[in-house]
Amino acid sequence: MTKQEKILEVNNLKKYFPIKKGFFKKVVNHVKAVDDVSFFINKGETLGLVGESGCGKSTLGRTLLQLLEPTAGRVVYNDQGIKKNLAEIKGDELRKLRRNIQMIFQDPFSSLDSRLSVRDIVAEPLTVQKIGKNREARTEIVKELLEQVGLNSYQMNRYPHEFSGGQRQRIGIARALALNPELIICDEPVSALDVSVQAQVLNLLADLQKELGLTYLFIAHDLGVVEYISDRIMVMYLGKIVEVADSEVLYENPGHPYTEALLKSIAIGDPFSDKKRVALEGTVPDPANPPLGCKFNTRCPYSKEVCHQEEPELVPTTETGSYVACHFRDELELESVKSRY
Repeated sequence: MTKQEKILEVNNLKKYFPIKKGFFKKVVNHVKAVDDVSFFINKGETLGLVGESGCGKSTLGRTLLQLLEPTAGRVVYNDQGIKKNLAEIKGDELRKLRRNIQMIFQDPFSSLDSRLSVRDIVAEPLTVQKIGKNREARTEIVKELLEQVGLNSYQMNRYPHEFSGGQRQRIGIARALALNPELIICDEPVSALDVSVQAQVLNLLADLQKELGLTYLFIAHDLGVVEYISDRIMVMYLGKIVEVADSEVLYENPGHPYTEALLKSIAIGDPFSDKKRVALEGTVPDPANPPLGCKFNTRCPYSKEVCHQEEPELVPTTETGSYVACHFRDELELESVKSRY
């Protein structure tokens, strides 16, 4: 088996937001939105990133793109064999590298400028990066991109409000493809869409990946959404990665109690099943004042004294090879997706 090429490596990434109080705006604490996160993405794969709202997923995605400046850590992008730390690159060099890394945003309406036509929205990256000899050349590129994502080129003179949610997200995908990127960060691209439209957009993303050789970081809050599109899945809780596993392994043999809870919250497709969807109890703790020890101990049904004292490290399990941050990772027998049907 050949070794896969890593397109992105993240080492000890942190993003803290200061909390200021008083007349002089003194920093009294920090919100640790991304707290010492390390992972990699192989070229051509889809890495899913899941977790509840507020756990730091979108912040992580924006920090990778340097839309938010990291507090600490390295984001190393493999640019045709040359590894470059995006956190150290500024100005024109960073702007050129952003041709290779693009983003699809969560809300397909607010992410599109309502004052611009579809032609201008999709052509904007081309204009900024000075691609295309003139307006006419860029218009031809826009026509091809719209056809590629399942829209008609005659629609390019319309405005975002004239399209449905699914069509608007296709426009966002066309804009992300405009610069021929290698890596696309998909920030919950289907969460604002109807269930029937979600499947269409997921299929489109899968087809584009095969056709163009794309690499995805696919962010979602629902494990059910990423089940069929992801090769590997990372589970994030309160700014920390608590589990990393191959997609099939994670659904058949989850290693962390939080992953089990997310799996139980997936809607059951069989209307005659005796199993019921189980919502995860409690809320995500305040990231400015997280609990001591394991961050999940306040909601974990398996927590013991050590969980409230020591924070577990993300290490491989002996049975599956998944990476799990749990003191009892090799002892717990957690419920899988298959056991619910």
